[in-house]
Amino acid sequence: MSPARMDKVEAAMRLVMTFNDAFNRHDVDAMMELMSDDCVFENTAPAPDGTVYSGKAAVTQFWRDFFRDSPGAHIAIEELFGLGLRCVMRWRYSWGDANGQAGHVRGVDIYQVKNNLIYEKLSYVKG
Repeated sequence: MSPARMDKVEAAMRLVMTFNDAFNRHDVDAMMELMSDDCVFENTAPAPDGTVYSGKAAVTQFWRDFFRDSPGAHIAIEELFGLGLRCVMRWRYSWGDANGQAGHVRGVDIYQVKNNLIYEKLSYVKG
């Protein structure tokens, strides 16, 4: 792989890690600064296909609602690798519900980067 291509892969991976850090802080503004205006987010729910949110306004509202309803949300990266302008991240999502009951699921996100911003985030969950 050429050095220029490796730089793009590494930049995309750094972008995804920065996005995940903002997610774990529940900082929607910081998350959305890293997403393009025409971004697409495919959520894991409802099964089996999830819901697709298109455009910055719709994705922003999803995250605001999500963190309001999931104040203990946290994603631990298990593995992250880049494929050109795509990154694949294996993760473990953990939470605490209203009764203090902890839970977790594992899954994968497939990101596409365009113009140094996250254009697409497709989420898949085990189980």
